[in-house]
Amino acid sequence: MIVPGFRAAAASAGIKKGQQPDLALITAIRPAAAAGVFTTNRVKAAPVVISRERLRSGRAQALLVNSGNANACTGAQGLEAAWEASHWIARYLNIPDRLVLPASTGVIGQKLPTGKILAALPDLVTRLDPEGLSEVAQAIMTTDTFAKTAQIDGHIGDHPLTVAGIAKGAGMIHPRMATLLAFIFTDAAISPSLLKTYLKAGLAQSFNRISVDGDTSTNDTVIVMASGQARNQLLDRPDSAAGQDFATLLHQVMADLAVQIVRDGEGAQRCYRVIVDGAVNAVEARKAAATVATSPLVKTAVTGADANWGRIMAALGRSGARFDPEQVDIFFGPHQVVRNGQAIGPAAELDFGDLPELKDPLLKDSPLEDLCALYIARLQNLLDEARLYFIGEKV
Repeated sequence: MIVPGFRAAAASAGIKKGQQPDLALITAIRPAAAAGVFTTNRVKAAPVVISRERLRSGRAQALLVNSGNANACTGAQGLEAAWEASHWIARYLNIPDRLVLPASTGVIGQKLPTGKILAALPDLVTRLDPEGLSEVAQAIMTTDTFAKTAQIDGHIGDHPLTVAGIAKGAGMIHPRMATLLAFIFTDAAISPSLLKTYLKAGLAQSFNRISVDGDTSTNDTVIVMASGQARNQLLDRPDSAAGQDFATLLHQVMADLAVQIVRDGEGAQRCYRVIVDGAVNAVEARKAAATVATSPLVKTAVTGADANWGRIMAALGRSGARFDPEQVDIFFGPHQVVRNGQAIGPAAELDFGDLPELKDPLLKDSPLEDLCALYIARLQNLLDEARLYFIGEKV
């Protein structure tokens, strides 16, 4: 993975047991346009507090990320540790402290081993390489079973550009910022304000549309940086054709990473999506889809390959979405089991267990399309509006 204008490196600082990589650095050759979105949890880790404040300027030049220690619930000492680490990496890079964004992931409540991190920084800086992002994806893993990366190459006019991202996350995954770290890089020339607009729009269609276990964390961070090396005309209007082209690429990378996080859900054996078609509007569709997707009873039905459509109907009914129960159709994959709010018959329900997607446990290196059982609720006689959720089922 190479994004013009960025270099990256990873190293073992001894935060984790053994010699696993647990410290990472990504730098831009000059201050880059930057935007971020952070956890909605009232309990926020020290690096979240610092990075959120520093990103108010819309510029950043370095990300310093550690895994194995969340540096959360560590009080003033935690803030001092995050500040000190970012201060020293700024000195090594000869850039202002305010351009360094710290991030952490790992165990909550343990003090950050600042001495180990500071000792590893010189080697980290010397190892910076344009091809280092793949190593960083490995270094930020905690309970993940595979590194999560995504890259798309495209064009803005005659200018080729790249959007690439890395992420970690497997547990404490839920909307309102799914628990994760995600870092996305591009060489597009774009204003910080427009970059944040596109980031927030993409979040609503990706990381805020996934759930595994219903928990949210103290360290959720999604940051995007743009080096401007593509030399395109500066993107600064959200309604421009060039801006929309870039937004499409950014959102595709975000969605790809979000799905990978679900597939790697802790203990996950099923990956499925809920599609609601025909809701009054997007808000109503989201209510319906979210309630079905996060229902424990629906999850257990998927686990057992049980076409218990009553659980879906009940979830829809308590979702707050407006619909006529006598106009609902429900499908399990290609099999329709409910028409106009009533069962089609036992034979249709039995077909659900024969879906090839449910024959074997979730294989993490298989195409997503081969792993999804589709739950489709059609709320008829209303406006067409489709939204979906991806869920990793825990057993």
